[in-house]
Amino acid sequence: MRPFREKEWLFSLLVGSLILWLIFLGNSPLRDWDEGTVAQVAREIWRAPVGSMRWLYPTLAGEPYHNKPPLLHLLIAWTYSLGGVNEWTTRLPGAILTALGVPLLYLVGQLLFNKNLPALFAALVYLTMLPVVRHGRLAMLDGASISFFLLLLFCLLKARHHQRYAMGVGICLGLITLTKGMLVLLLGAIACLFLVVDRRLALLKNPYFWVGMFCGNILPLAWYIAQWQHYGGNFLQINFQAQTFDRLVQPVEGNSGPPWYYLIELIKYGFPWLLFLPGGLYLAGKKRHTTWSRLVLIGTTIYFVSISLMRTKLPWYIMPIYPFLALAVGAKLSELWQQRYIQGQIWSVFLAIMAIAGLGGCIYFVITDPQPVLIAMSLVLLISMSIAAWLIQQRTRLFIPVLFSGMYLVLVFLMSSQSWIWELNESFSVKPVAALIRTHVSPGTKIYTSFAYGRPSLDFYCDCQVIPADITVLQQMWLDKSYLLLDNASLQNISLPGSKALGTSEEFTLVSPLN
Repeated sequence: MRPFREKEWLFSLLVGSLILWLIFLGNSPLRDWDEGTVAQVAREIWRAPVGSMRWLYPTLAGEPYHNKPPLLHLLIAWTYSLGGVNEWTTRLPGAILTALGVPLLYLVGQLLFNKNLPALFAALVYLTMLPVVRHGRLAMLDGASISFFLLLLFCLLKARHHQRYAMGVGICLGLITLTKGMLVLLLGAIACLFLVVDRRLALLKNPYFWVGMFCGNILPLAWYIAQWQHYGGNFLQINFQAQTFDRLVQPVEGNSGPPWYYLIELIKYGFPWLLFLPGGLYLAGKKRHTTWSRLVLIGTTIYFVSISLMRTKLPWYIMPIYPFLALAVGAKLSELWQQRYIQGQIWSVFLAIMAIAGLGGCIYFVITDPQPVLIAMSLVLLISMSIAAWLIQQRTRLFIPVLFSGMYLVLVFLMSSQSWIWELNESFSVKPVAALIRTHVSPGTKIYTSFAYGRPSLDFYCDCQVIPADITVLQQMWLDKSYLLLDNASLQNISLPGSKALGTSEEFTLVSPLN
């Protein structure tokens, strides 16, 4: 393939990923939990007066924020200064950084395979993975961390022939640390083991590598030292113990699950590429002497086993494994493309089932929820999966571009709808309730609610602290003349002498003392 052709593919992947990650990015409210928290921390950085050092010592509702370093929060605060505070500016930095992971994976694949076709297929698989696109569009830290890790791998692979690229390894480790904190230990361990197994220890003799390690890690180290000096042992207890190491040995905030939790996540959201993953991993095992297979096997095994053994389980913890899986699937699809006839009847069966699911979705949306964009999405799924299944029956490789184009269009339609964050339907809509609160309550006020748990997105939109409490605490807070946000049942069961109902929204009533 000619050099300009490679650049065309790289440019096309960049444009395609930016379209998918940025289209209608602000069409849905912020989600609990991470989005609301990240946005609130970023807004407090943006609001802070010059010289307040809030960029170094971030806060959440005025209290020290010790969860994660503030690199992405600072980028969001910067977008607030340019475009105001809204969903689009909140999600923009993370979405762009995640989208850059697609062309980065293509570059990494070229260096791993020494061929363009498997690299291109791997990048297209990564581009059309639902969890990667959906979580990457949210104001979360995972997508940016993955892109920094892919840049690290690119620099590590490129450094064998161009020594100066070795500087990027340490710099990327620093960026991962400033984004996601101690995730760098796991991703760094994967990179280190790959370095050993692939016999790249000459990198340790490269002076640029050590310059990069120093320059890249001096800022994260300085940030951690600054937090420790400013907050003392409280920072260490929260950041290192409660938010990091406790998650290894106990369920934090009730987020638990069985060891096969992430296997279920893969099965739920991995189609259609999950069909080719066993073949890709088998191919990696068969070619385990090659560079690409070593990276895939080391990365997949270490990361999947590590998160499966963790006691705390959250869906987005699985995100960093997807580049490794995309490389395996890309290698398998490339092998299939080279074959004259395709043997895979079981694939056509599963694709036919996906086509039936598309038909069912089309009927459902027409009858119960007539959203044209979701109807179009279901039709595309029905047509593309049907054609792909038929092409496999015809034993032709052309089913591969049909799958890529079909999945891309399905995701474009899904991201164009207001249903791509389906967790918003799990509870009441926060924006009407927040509007009620903003109308009657000053920013920064503490409000107590009968709702079962706190919602960071509600705190962000109303610019107040809405604190969950039981009936006893609510009664006490009423005596202290606090605002209460009560559902209908609690409003009937609690005695509120001298109260005034300020308004109702989403079956919640905002109550204040008369004076």
